[in-house]
Amino acid sequence: MLAIDDIHTYYGEHYVLQGLSLDLPQGAVAALLGRNGTGKTTCIHSIMGLSPPRQGEIRIAGRCVQGLPPNRIALAGLALVPQGKRLFPSLTVLECLRMAARGRGWNLDRVFDLFPVLRDRQRVRSTLLSGGEQQMLSLGRALITNPKVLLLDEISEGLAPIIVWQLAEIIRQLKAEGITILLAEQNLGLALSVADQVYVLNMGRVALHTTAGEFKRDHAAQSRYLGVSA
Repeated sequence: MLAIDDIHTYYGEHYVLQGLSLDLPQGAVAALLGRNGTGKTTCIHSIMGLSPPRQGEIRIAGRCVQGLPPNRIALAGLALVPQGKRLFPSLTVLECLRMAARGRGWNLDRVFDLFPVLRDRQRVRSTLLSGGEQQMLSLGRALITNPKVLLLDEISEGLAPIIVWQLAEIIRQLKAEGITILLAEQNLGLALSVADQVYVLNMGRVALHTTAGEFKRDHAAQSRYLGVSA
């Protein structure tokens, strides 16, 4: 469903992604792990067309989207929940969701069923929501575009543990519905609790590709690449 083949991405002359490849079948959840500065967010931005690779290929459901602008990539079936949420401060919850709505399947009722608190606060401006509510809105905004592939960039950042647990449950629900998910995440517990596969980045390359279960048991690899242990 999402295939990345040998992409090379630069910020100016800074060489960030140095031949990165990964492959996610439909309905898979892959965790993109690594220390700060190893290229996780750059990988997400490269896929979305925000930092286009200078070479390599990116395919969604077999269609090459390399070189397309972000809006065309989104129309091909990709949705991003960005780090920091990136909500429009002047819009209410309802306006944010209506603006993004596209296609069939996910609609306002489904998003409100998944996040009941958003139904209760649909007339509230997005910046007046709590951090957890803002993250729910950011995720709901992505889902209402009816994506085939969902990119999640540091969605647990700054959230209370109970909200992180709720997000984990939601990711499992989305996986069960067949949505392919790439999760760039610093919270190792969250990542390993929802992922099937793990891609560990180091110096802009995939240093390790394994299953979530195997990586959870490999404390030496966790320490070597992340400096932590689950």
